[in-house]
Amino acid sequence: MDPALHKAAVEGSTASLRSLLVHEDRKILDSITPMGNTALHIAAGLGHVAFARQILALNRDMLVAQNIDGDTALHLAARSGKLDTANMFIDYMDTAQPSQTEEAADPLLYRSDEPLMTANKAGNTPLHEAVRHRSSKLALRLLDKEPICAHISNKEMQTPLHIAAREGLVDVVAKILEQPWVPVSGEFNAASSGTPLHQAVLGGHIKVVEILLAKEKPELRIELKDSDGNTALHFAAQKNYARMVRTLLKHKEDFAHECNTAGQSALHVAANYGSTAAVAELLRHCPDAAEMLDRDGRNALHIAVSSGKVDAFKCLLRHVRPAEVINRGDKAGDTPLHLAAKLSRIKSALMLLKDHRVDPCLLNREGQSARSLVEERVAAGEMDAYLVYLWEKLKKSEASRCKNQKLPPVATYQSLRSRRVASGNDEYFELSVGTYTLVATLIATVTFAATFTMPGGYNQTSGTAIHADRVAFKIFVVSNTVAMCSSIVVVFCFIWAWRDPVKFKLDQLTWGHRLTVIACLAMIVSLMTSVYLTVLPSARWPAYLVIAIGACTPAVVVLILGKEVIYVPL
Repeated sequence: MDPALHKAAVEGSTASLRSLLVHEDRKILDSITPMGNTALHIAAGLGHVAFARQILALNRDMLVAQNIDGDTALHLAARSGKLDTANMFIDYMDTAQPSQTEEAADPLLYRSDEPLMTANKAGNTPLHEAVRHRSSKLALRLLDKEPICAHISNKEMQTPLHIAAREGLVDVVAKILEQPWVPVSGEFNAASSGTPLHQAVLGGHIKVVEILLAKEKPELRIELKDSDGNTALHFAAQKNYARMVRTLLKHKEDFAHECNTAGQSALHVAANYGSTAAVAELLRHCPDAAEMLDRDGRNALHIAVSSGKVDAFKCLLRHVRPAEVINRGDKAGDTPLHLAAKLSRIKSALMLLKDHRVDPCLLNREGQSARSLVEERVAAGEMDAYLVYLWEKLKKSEASRCKNQKLPPVATYQSLRSRRVASGNDEYFELSVGTYTLVATLIATVTFAATFTMPGGYNQTSGTAIHADRVAFKIFVVSNTVAMCSSIVVVFCFIWAWRDPVKFKLDQLTWGHRLTVIACLAMIVSLMTSVYLTVLPSARWPAYLVIAIGACTPAVVVLILGKEVIYVPL
């Protein structure tokens, strides 16, 4: 494009445009940028109304000119939210008349609505752009000019009605629905994004959903599905919109029984996404939805366990009543407890064990109980303190509730060690043992030395500690002793770790970790009390500052590590 023309279009200078045309041929208006934009495109995107009007007065055909993306000037005005510029274009279409030559050659050569109907390479008309960028006023104006544009699909099979519903443009949706329209068969459910109702649910716009449900139109039927077989209720369940779920179920009571192509109901979807509020709402309106199975024979409890959504699983356990549902096996015979054991969903497994309805004695099709599945993981080296804890709980549960039933034999430490295969976990085990041993040894050394260097020193006459009668000193002595003894126990435990690594991991590792934590806490207490004893009574603020820092240290560690402070993963 000519640099002078480009500058004039960017600045919106009509004076510069007139001056340019005086010195240059009018054909200069035909010059374009590398992206195919004309001067009118630039002015439209920047909202220069007067400049755009002057361009059209010189060459009205520029209104239908498209850039390399297929955008007209009206597309850019709508996309940029330049309402005045877009309105000027629409007004110009109403007033523009074909020349006598054009009318004589072909009466249909020039149509005043052509820019409104023009779609770019993405299939979007100016109305698509207006609703996509939430320009309700412009969308309503475009609908008044050409209502049929509301039902033109783009390359993604989305009409302006789809987009307006997703964006929550209530007035635009209501305006579109006022117009009669007969869709092509199958057009409204061919898109992967579903119908306008799907989009309204996806956007969470309850008012738009109510408007769409109130219209008795075939393209808005509630039971219509997207290309994956999902209904609007599936979308509401995925997004955890409880109010939306309630609205849809009131409109169609058995809607919760509809399944997608994977055989999943809305409850399956809610469990998979952890949509706790949607789970509660679905089961409140349709309790038997918990009995529905997908193609793998899994109910919502199976799905919640496999996806690791603990809150949704807890909600399901609270609302589901029949024990048959909780203990149901899938096509492989795995109950939710089997899946929790197989996938190391520790929290879910422990919740199941606390529920009296859960039967830990059930076997899957391979003859495995939940406990034996955990033993397989332990034998393979895939274990940590959480998994060991679950194994112990499952053994106790079987021992108390499955006395008269035939179950796989309970593994011993020796059998687990003989079955155990080498894994990358071994290297980590060696490093952990070395680290714990080193830390415990250092703590024992430091605390032992502190025993003979008491804070404040000794009385030279009696040989006793100067501050022996103070409470802070007594706390120091106790905490120092706790730190030293705890670390000594850890050292001895880890020295014998090599004799039986499996047994060590199952029984001693967690306690070794906990005793190390206790020793560290005791050292912090020793530090705080020793500083308190040695500072001057008239200037206690350094001691108080040290106490504050020391008290915050455990809180910071817990904040960073969480439950790993108690259970060490290995």
